[in-house]
Amino acid sequence: MSDGASVAIDRRAADDITYRPARPDELPACADVWRDSINDYTRRLNQPDVPPETASLLRLYAHLQSTDPERFVVATIPADQAGRDERVVGFAAAIMRERLWFLSMLFVRPDLQGSGVGRALLARVGPRDGEASYRSTATDSAQPIANALYASQGIVPRVPLLNLIGLPQRPDAFGALPSGVAPTAFAHLAGGAAGGDGHRQLAEAVDALDREVLGVAHPLDHRWLRQEGRSGWLYHGPDGSVVGYGYATEAGRIGPVAVRDEALLAPILGHLSNAVTPRGAFALWLPGTADRAIVPALRAGFQLDQFPVLLCWDRPYADLTRYLPISPGLP
Repeated sequence: MSDGASVAIDRRAADDITYRPARPDELPACADVWRDSINDYTRRLNQPDVPPETASLLRLYAHLQSTDPERFVVATIPADQAGRDERVVGFAAAIMRERLWFLSMLFVRPDLQGSGVGRALLARVGPRDGEASYRSTATDSAQPIANALYASQGIVPRVPLLNLIGLPQRPDAFGALPSGVAPTAFAHLAGGAAGGDGHRQLAEAVDALDREVLGVAHPLDHRWLRQEGRSGWLYHGPDGSVVGYGYATEAGRIGPVAVRDEALLAPILGHLSNAVTPRGAFALWLPGTADRAIVPALRAGFQLDQFPVLLCWDRPYADLTRYLPISPGLP
């Protein structure tokens, strides 16, 4: 925890708060706010603190800021007479992916929660009139105040998002890929230099599947996943048509996964968890509607971890029986 994050703030300071786009050098301060906010309520539930390591979180922040800089907003209080500099006390980050507005993060320091800072941040990162056809976010099920705030705006909790961790101790539970369904690594399909025919055809295939299953394409996020070291596979059916894609990485992340037939979720998860050897355990984010993935994953040896996250939206936009998201922070 940084010194700035450890000093209590008088709630009267909320009257002096300034809201503006975040600077890149303020992202670590945002991570401090995130950690302090989560630890504040998990301690009351007798849960352990979140780990202090935030490198992957900071890379996510940098990605969100790079794609939607005007929607990554900080709340700051000015320098004080005690010599403390301007401090970040809250932040929100949202993204637009075609007609989908997605709130990736909104956190406020515990000593300023309930003072209107969160509502003010939400208003500043929200979509302009007519800009979004769908609004969505993912919230912690143990945060009733946040859930009520979003629901009051029409973004209502709909589906649990389960975090499963572990290794496939019984991989047969996933089943084999059906006869004629074959995976091909993105790296092989992309072939030569970026921008070539292979890259373009791969991007077109992934975008088409995303629009069918997720409701929107999000090529900027796919590019970031590859920069993060996630390996992708495209799955073709017996007639050569694209039937799915999926990602896995040695860091232990699996997802996103999109399929045209939900029956393919389990065997594709089985393939991904066998194609990559993680440095520790795997972590999966599975919507509660994706029972074709949840049941075999549990039977394979994965375990539920943490409280469920709640996926929220104002209008349906994705088929979550056929799509496994990147994380709670990215669709």
